[in-house]
Amino acid sequence: MSISKAVNSKVTSQNTIEERLQIQRLVEATKVVTSTAGTDVVRGLTQASKTLPAYYFYDDRGSELFEEICELPEYYLTRTETAILQKYASEIAKITGSCELVELGSGSSTKTRILLDAYQHLGYPLHYLPIDVSAGMLENSARQLLVDYPKLQVYALAGTYEMALAQLPATQLPSRMIGFIGSSLGNLNAQECDIFFSQITNALQPGEYFLLGIDLHKSKEILEPAYNDSQGVTAAFNINILEHLNRRFEGNFDTTQFEHWSFYNETERRIEMHLRSLRSQTVQLKALNLTVNFAAGESILTEISRKFDLKQIQQQLTARGLVPVHTWTDSNQWFGLLLCQLQG
Repeated sequence: MSISKAVNSKVTSQNTIEERLQIQRLVEATKVVTSTAGTDVVRGLTQASKTLPAYYFYDDRGSELFEEICELPEYYLTRTETAILQKYASEIAKITGSCELVELGSGSSTKTRILLDAYQHLGYPLHYLPIDVSAGMLENSARQLLVDYPKLQVYALAGTYEMALAQLPATQLPSRMIGFIGSSLGNLNAQECDIFFSQITNALQPGEYFLLGIDLHKSKEILEPAYNDSQGVTAAFNINILEHLNRRFEGNFDTTQFEHWSFYNETERRIEMHLRSLRSQTVQLKALNLTVNFAAGESILTEISRKFDLKQIQQQLTARGLVPVHTWTDSNQWFGLLLCQLQG
């Protein structure tokens, strides 16, 4: 773990970018594989039904591909949530008052700008803590934000949600809001979701806020094209997880021998994204001392994307002490944005 000042010679009218940006690297990009790194990969690939943790999608290339996905015509989620934020960001800022913005899975921070604009318009100081496993994406987006918002202070954390939430510095503003937008909650199963909500409550003080974006249940005719785009970007994003494992753990996945397979599981109310083996094959991950056999047609579950019922998720949040103070949706009732407050 390290904390560094980002170096940049560009000087703004207020302070240099270097003075306004700190990056805390919870896991060094150059760190060698330790005895515990990759244990989740071993566990997932040695199960009867193979799986991989979704956060391995997000190396720098995976993060870039996901940004491309968000711009696809089939991917309604980003457009819909963005429209909700544009309409109600000022209302959110008025409810919370002056507060520090923490964002999980910040990526390029595109939607965060809508919130920053709202707080800036009300004259509040801008403090932003982006969290992402892709250190490259994190720093690039933070630098651009600092150019565009001369009074912004950024404290970026490169690491997993769990690591970052446990190590948030004390806020310098009257309150704090943790944002988990973009429907990423759907990537967690029910048990993981419950653990995650506990991590959120532990990271907040009574009276502070949690902003959550969720994709709502709808027909598979709308859902499935969003995860099987005509340009093949989602397929490339899915395949890239194997490239990431090859680089990180000295693997020899032949990515031409796996195909993207995604569908809506109506019983579980979730999209499932798989990588399906096109033939019988054996793969090695030398750094993990792991050999994996695949039968033709066998798949790896790489991601789930659960679709939620608005009333049920409100009840679940309330049970954890995260009481929804306001909920917004679009006219189609496709997407929900919930502002919750931690009760004392």
